[in-house]
Amino acid sequence: VNQSMSGKGDCWDNAVAESFFKTLKAEWVDRFTYQNHEQLALSLFDYIETFYNTQRAHSELGYLSPQQYAAELINNPAAD
Repeated sequence: VNQSMSGKGDCWDNAVAESFFKTLKAEWVDRFTYQNHEQLALSLFDYIETFYNTQRAHSELGYLSPQQYAAELINNPAAD
């Protein structure tokens, strides 16, 4: 998978997207061999929907998974 969201020669153009693709390739894509695009697409969906968006710790969320972060918000609403 070769993906670039930034303009030519501008590595800071979309650092968030670049960081996501780096993580995606390192943690998932490079670990497997895909026979076709459909197999790759299903694998990417599985990674994003069942791990990255639910279980994986994210630095922006205080190193909690999105599920943990949401539970914290529900259980400890901000005081008004």
